[in-house]
Amino acid sequence: MNTTKKLTNEELASFCSQVAVMLRAGITPIEGLRILLSDTTDPKSQALLQAIIDSISDGNSFAEALTSVGVFPEYVLNTLKLGEDAGVIDEVMNSLAEYYERETQISESIRSAVTYPLIMIGMMLLVIVILITNVLPIFNQVYEQLGSEMTGFAAGLMRFGTTLKNYSVVFITIIALLVAIVIYFTKTPSGKENSHRLFTSLFITKNFYQSMAAGRFASGMAIAMTAGLDTFESLNLVGKLVENKVMTEKIAVVRNQLLEGEGFADAIKTAGIFSNVNTRMVAVGYKSGDIETVMRKIADEYERKSEKKISEIISVIEPTLVIVLSIIVGLILLSVILPLMGIMSTIG
Repeated sequence: MNTTKKLTNEELASFCSQVAVMLRAGITPIEGLRILLSDTTDPKSQALLQAIIDSISDGNSFAEALTSVGVFPEYVLNTLKLGEDAGVIDEVMNSLAEYYERETQISESIRSAVTYPLIMIGMMLLVIVILITNVLPIFNQVYEQLGSEMTGFAAGLMRFGTTLKNYSVVFITIIALLVAIVIYFTKTPSGKENSHRLFTSLFITKNFYQSMAAGRFASGMAIAMTAGLDTFESLNLVGKLVENKVMTEKIAVVRNQLLEGEGFADAIKTAGIFSNVNTRMVAVGYKSGDIETVMRKIADEYERKSEKKISEIISVIEPTLVIVLSIIVGLILLSVILPLMGIMSTIG
């Protein structure tokens, strides 16, 4: 755990899960934190846990202690405070653990879906650069020894390779700039926000991100309701969590429908947040008083759909990149070898 910046989803999932287990075993928060501290070897984690313990020892509640260290997101702090007031802190911590575990799994799936293609593309570019800067000049020497020269596609590639060598500093600078842009969009808060906004608006990825937002909405509603909030208050809290403009607008529609006296399930249907099947599940859960369980099941369903979609994307991208690389390399080699074979047969 890091005390200088907000905790990651993985760190939040681990912390909430461990605390939830201890609370359900009847251990008080401060005793549970002391147990965690005794098992922790990382200095930063030790400092964080000790700071929380000291704050509780000074008379603060568990939620106030977490607030004082400044590394937990507002959603966790607000939900935890409500859970304390309702006397269901163990259930809230368990729900938060499940939520952040789900977020971690989705993030890892997206990361793997993006990382592998980028590595493949990098390897493709490296192979092509080596071919046009080192291999083609060797073939050109063979042509010259046979009293001929390279023409057409191969000659154009070789000239481009020569340009790459002559202006290598420029191309290296461009590559470094591209790497810096990738780092900006994947590592910095503003970059992540901009990339998220971009992907939620692209036709290819929009539906996937809408599905993720629906799952996040369902999970957030389950946690908020577990903490004792009513439907309207839960919507206000979850509206700050989804980080999706379209979903935020849909949540606003649900709130307006509730203010006009419409039922929750009908408001969900009007806003178009869930499919018809899931909307009916919400209606049944609301009538039976088990809406939290229904929301968790819906969140699990959307998580499975997201992971399946990512797997499908990877299964398409991998062979496509291999085929593209094979075609490009094949075209380069054939553009050189076929004329060379013609020359050799003429000499023969």
